[in-house]
Amino acid sequence: MRKLIFVSAVLSGWLRAQPAFLPLSEVKSGQRGTGRTVFAGTTVSTFDVEILGVMENTGPKQSLILARLSGGPLANTGVMQGMSGSPVWVNGKLIGAVAFAFPFAKEAIGGIRPMSEILASVARGPQPRAALRFGEAQLEEIATPVAFNGFTARTLEEFGPRLREWGLSPRQAIGGGRPRAAGDPRLLEPGSMISVQLITGDMTAGADGTVTWIDGKKIYAFGHRFLSVGDTELPFARAEVLALLPSLTTSFKISAAREWMGAITSDRNTAVAGELGREAKLLPMRITVNGRQSYQVNVAPHRFLAPLMVQMAAFSALDATERSFGSATVGVRGQIEFEDGLPPVKLANRYTGDFSVLGVASLSAATPLATLLESVTPGLRLKAIELNFDVVEERRQWRIEQAWPSQRQAAPGDTLELSVGLSAENGREERKKIRYTIPTGAKPGTLYFTVGDAPTLNSFEARNLFAGGTLAGKTPAEMVALLNRQRSNSNVYIRVWRADPSYAAGPVELPGLPPSAALSMAKSSPPPPPTGSAVAELVIDCGPVVVVGSKSFELEIK
Repeated sequence: MRKLIFVSAVLSGWLRAQPAFLPLSEVKSGQRGTGRTVFAGTTVSTFDVEILGVMENTGPKQSLILARLSGGPLANTGVMQGMSGSPVWVNGKLIGAVAFAFPFAKEAIGGIRPMSEILASVARGPQPRAALRFGEAQLEEIATPVAFNGFTARTLEEFGPRLREWGLSPRQAIGGGRPRAAGDPRLLEPGSMISVQLITGDMTAGADGTVTWIDGKKIYAFGHRFLSVGDTELPFARAEVLALLPSLTTSFKISAAREWMGAITSDRNTAVAGELGREAKLLPMRITVNGRQSYQVNVAPHRFLAPLMVQMAAFSALDATERSFGSATVGVRGQIEFEDGLPPVKLANRYTGDFSVLGVASLSAATPLATLLESVTPGLRLKAIELNFDVVEERRQWRIEQAWPSQRQAAPGDTLELSVGLSAENGREERKKIRYTIPTGAKPGTLYFTVGDAPTLNSFEARNLFAGGTLAGKTPAEMVALLNRQRSNSNVYIRVWRADPSYAAGPVELPGLPPSAALSMAKSSPPPPPTGSAVAELVIDCGPVVVVGSKSFELEIK
């Protein structure tokens, strides 16, 4: 046994130190080689490879090696999900990684990504996902299996289509899968199985693939993109294969993450690359439902991945605790916290309906998080997310039916009463009132009142905000302030405004500009749309309900 361990260690060290790559120009039809992957446990096994030919220009400056794989279970399974990145040697030299397969194929024929393209991928930008057609058959990048543990089955049904659009193959995990403490990176070798962790804790999600090559602390894997998101910081663990599942479409490995090994730092078109022993910082997130059930998870804080993982975790927490169908009203309170002294983004809203309420409520943190991560200049550092949901199994909605002032004419300095008539679906009616004082010095003319729900009033600000067409370039502080100005669905809002032209400077209105300044704004490119000049905004809190609808009226200033 000690001799066997010694031989294995020597072989592993030799493979790590092996620098020889076979150039694509020397790869010929009929050559035979050896591939390496894990079929069971963590032991790296070999399989046979027969080169069928080289397909050139399969993509922009890309080629592919077509090969027949055999040995082990491959006659029964064909090329499997989870084999992506399996290294292949010919004449003792590494030629590349298994990365493509034919769905529904009767033989294990696959495509091998040349090693030269894998090494060059770090410097190459994202490219379209590749697929080559041969008559009715199509050679495709092997889908990346993603094992979800602790998520409800309905969560995978709900988000499965979106994940598959990204080239991922979601499935429910078995046998745990929560990584333990940091392991010894020397346990990894070309052919080892790894799991890139997207979320950890009470819920886990790991994307599985195979190690292609290790160069010191540098590691290459997958043989194709994961999501092609460029520079990133995703933790990965060594994975154990629990079983193989043959399928008529595409077979796959069933695996579980074990010890932490490092971090993936680059996700490019032809491979993922990372660093052994590197620690990736995750974003802590706490979810509480009705003050009883709590979930603690950690999310990879990537601008593309984090919002979806946050939404999935929130949806699963709600789905596991509350009924999925029927009338419901969901309130949410929480915050997104930051490092560097930035104030948090406050989350406070309410959603109601008969269908898909949980899905809408699960966006409460995901939407502002996506806005922040996709729009803010570099420097934003997330600290934590907290979500507290309260759910009642009934539809609580009030509709704005009418709105009117206590008088139709007023003078500057007058105080009048504004009334809003609300109705519920059960026929119940309610009236809300608020007092408003006409500003001293107000000009004679018509004063307009828009009484509406949160989306109605948010639309005024959105029109100003997107006058320049983009959120890019906003500072973190500006974006946080903007998100904290978003209105709650539980309130009635009254926008008081005049018809005088007002121009947008980001989210800020510039009312009553002098003629010369207004002319300058109108001639700018692109010209910002003029809007009515805002005079005031009033808020009426309606309690734990959702307000919908809008009405308007006018008041004449004498």
